[in-house]
Amino acid sequence: MTACIVGWSHGKFGKLDGETSESLIVKAASEAIAHAGIEPKDIDVIYVGNMNGGFVRQEFHSSLALQTHPDLRFKPSTRVENACATGSAAIHMGLNTLAANKARFVLVVGVEKMTELNSAQAGDVLIKASYVAEEATIEAGFAGIFGKITSAYFQRYGDKSDALARIAVKAHKNGAKNPFAHFQKEFTYDFCRTPSDKNPFVAGPLKRTDCSPVTDGAAAVVLADVSTALGMKQAIAFRAAEQINDFLPMSRRDIVKFEGPQLAWQRALSQAKLDLLDLSFVETHDCFTSAELIEYEAMGLTAPGEGEKAILEGWVERDGKLPINVSGGLKAKGHPVGATGVSMHVMSAMQLSGTAPESLQLPKATLGGVFNMGGAAVANYVSILEPLR
Repeated sequence: MTACIVGWSHGKFGKLDGETSESLIVKAASEAIAHAGIEPKDIDVIYVGNMNGGFVRQEFHSSLALQTHPDLRFKPSTRVENACATGSAAIHMGLNTLAANKARFVLVVGVEKMTELNSAQAGDVLIKASYVAEEATIEAGFAGIFGKITSAYFQRYGDKSDALARIAVKAHKNGAKNPFAHFQKEFTYDFCRTPSDKNPFVAGPLKRTDCSPVTDGAAAVVLADVSTALGMKQAIAFRAAEQINDFLPMSRRDIVKFEGPQLAWQRALSQAKLDLLDLSFVETHDCFTSAELIEYEAMGLTAPGEGEKAILEGWVERDGKLPINVSGGLKAKGHPVGATGVSMHVMSAMQLSGTAPESLQLPKATLGGVFNMGGAAVANYVSILEPLR
């Protein structure tokens, strides 16, 4: 245990007309600093998580955080990027800085403004999270990547469309309770399960309800070392934090095994000296419903090929034995890629501090797991969090 989250903020996710990356960063940063009960001058180091690569013209984001307050001028600030795991990568940079005794307080902001592009243009940006040399021509862009993974999974283990529909229903049921979520509307099982004009196939077996949306949003945390955090008004400690990267080309991996996520989970649970079911909840990277399904297996909740049990038998519902994505996940909360990992940590910190929105709060949440993934199981981050006191 080397660091704690001592302040946080989370804005509304969605299509945020009138907002810019700068305005989203400034709001998230100022609110997180205030929530920590410190002054801007107390921040020593800043990391800005922003995938970008063409979503907005302003691609140089690091010093936009300094716009938050004049006292942040001349503070070291670095943009961090690791595809869809960018937010967690930025947090890990903060953890490393604290572990090296290079700072007392670190500000981490995750941001993405995706909706300035149309769907086709956004797809051109997102496909860069794949191995372009071999995968850029896959039909339907990055959704096509997971369409291929889903098809391979179905070929090996059978058609799991019922389970995918149930995961989508769960996501929207939870998202409807989350005031920060992009989508706050429940969907029926029949709507998610049945192809229609409003829910067409997008890639392989994946329908629109299986895919996370293009979203704008920002979230921020303030990190501090443990000794400093003991004197703060709230402190959520990292009991474990692990990063595992795998080969980028899918051709070099068994794409339905998610071996990188599996190893990240194994190492994090070992570091924390915990079993998976010791956790009160998990926020996992459901960029597509099939990703969540395979992640049940990668985290060790079920055996390979049996992930459907977790959703069909209710294990992962908010009243199940391991609630997963109580926030609505990427599927309903939204997936502004640079902000996603920070958002997952903020949602978990809220749960563990008992300060989540009343409709979201779980009873007696004492340990939380976060899994954030860049690309198709390429950059994999697991955090295990608990209240410091």
